[in-house]
Order: sequence, then C-alpha cells, then structure tokens
Amino acid sequence: MNHVKVPLSPGLWFVGVPIGTARDITLRALDVLASADVLVAEDTRSLRKLMDIHGVPLEGRRIEALHEHSKAGQVTRLVARAAGGESVAYASEAGMPLIADPGFELGREARAAGVPVTCAPGPSAVVTALVIGGLPTDAFHFGGFLPATRAARQRALQELAGVQATLVLYESPKRVGALLADAAKVLGAERQGSVCREITKRFEDVKTGTLGELAETYSSETPKGEIVVLIGRSEAVAVKELDIDSALSSALDDMSVKDAAAFVAETLGVQRRRVYQRALELARDR
Repeated sequence: MNHVKVPLSPGLWFVGVPIGTARDITLRALDVLASADVLVAEDTRSLRKLMDIHGVPLEGRRIEALHEHSKAGQVTRLVARAAGGESVAYASEAGMPLIADPGFELGREARAAGVPVTCAPGPSAVVTALVIGGLPTDAFHFGGFLPATRAARQRALQELAGVQATLVLYESPKRVGALLADAAKVLGAERQGSVCREITKRFEDVKTGTLGELAETYSSETPKGEIVVLIGRSEAVAVKELDIDSALSSALDDMSVKDAAAFVAETLGVQRRRVYQRALELARDR
C-alpha cells in the first residue's frame, strides 16, 4: 500500500506501533510516519523494517535514534527542530511510546518548551495482557520492570502488596521464574496470576493459576519471548460482606442470580463462588 503524505502541524507526534504482528498498526500511524519531517525511533532498524513492510518510503529522511544510551543533547536538538516548525514523529521499539520507554524525557522537554505534543495511538502490551489474562480489569496498577536482584525485587513486591488492583509487570523470560517465586512468597501463594507470553505473535500463550502454581511451572521452564505478568488483587484486605450485599442487591434488580454474581465478583475482585452463594441467599429472601 502506498501512503500519501498529509500535512502535519509542527510539533511532537508520538506514534504507537505493533507489539508483535505488523498488521496491528493503525492507518493514522502510517500516515504520520509517511508525512513527518523528522523520524525518531528507540530502535531505528525495527522502525525501518515496519515502514518497509507497509510500503512507507523514507524519501530522503534519516531515522534518528533516541534510546537510553543517547547523548544528552539529542532530546534538546529534537525539541528545537519541533519548535522551529518541523513535525517530529517518535516511535518506541514496540507498543505505545513512554510505557517502559525512553520517550518520556522527549515529551517532558517538548511541553516545557511550549511545543505541541500529540499521539497516534496503537497497541499496548499492558492493556492487551489485561484483556486476555483473565483477571479483574476494573482497576489495575502498572509496575513496569521490578528490580533484577532478589532482595530489591522482594522489597518492591512488599510495597505493592496493599494495592487493591490487578498488578501488571514486565519481566525478562530469564527472570520470570524468580519473580513468580518471590511474588508467591511475599504476596501469598494462593493469590491469582497470569503469565502472558508473545502477545499478538504466532506462539502467543497465556498460563493462569495461583502464584504458587505458576512459580512451580516456571521453576524448571525458561520461556522465550516477551513476558507480561498479571497478579490479582489481594483478598487479605477483604471486601466487607456489606459491600457485597449492597452490590448484589442493586445488580439483582436487573440481572439473574448467575449474571449478578459474575458482575459483582469481577467488580469487587472476589471469588465468584463466594458471591454466587450470597446471591442465592438474597434472591430467596426477596
């Protein structure tokens, strides 16, 4: 497909790119890549490959690198070009910019300089893992990559223990077994979890279970590919029975017992069986 250049206003354009399957890119993202005056990427080779796949020509442009090892003045130079009237498009190596990605400093300096900042959104491993991982999605906390050393990782998990939301973590396949073992120890072996691997790619795989079960699975298995780990919220800070009763009473006005129990269980992040039994009792009393 040939992409026609469209006028882009001066400023910084963040571009969401696929996390795996190349066809997951949006048409608007392709338009921005075809039209920007300046192309910037965390990984110049991966962006060039993506543009080649979709037939987006460089037309004399050079893809500039911006990553954690870039020289300190690179961000300043790019912001100056945007402030001078050029459209600057930045793409992460995969997924949405700024999510575990070096584009944050570029965005912050651009805003400080009064440069317009916008985004052509695309896939995110965080949100996609939540969709396929099977844990409650009404509230979630993205923790990124936890520290690589055991002691520091356990301290980080302790700080997350009280968060009443599904935890979303990135991890290296080499360390996922250690992360799960520490999570089972610190957060509780019965806490629910999911390991999402190679999301949107050919060998996409999701394993669910308790943290203890998952830790045992990955104690002798080193997976390949990109990993997102989900950890369910703790029920140690228990939802009060009054909260469950109140939610069920409202839900039963419009739903069947089964549907009301499923809705309330997911909303409050508690076991469905527990809620279903209480829903039966409330329904009988009506």
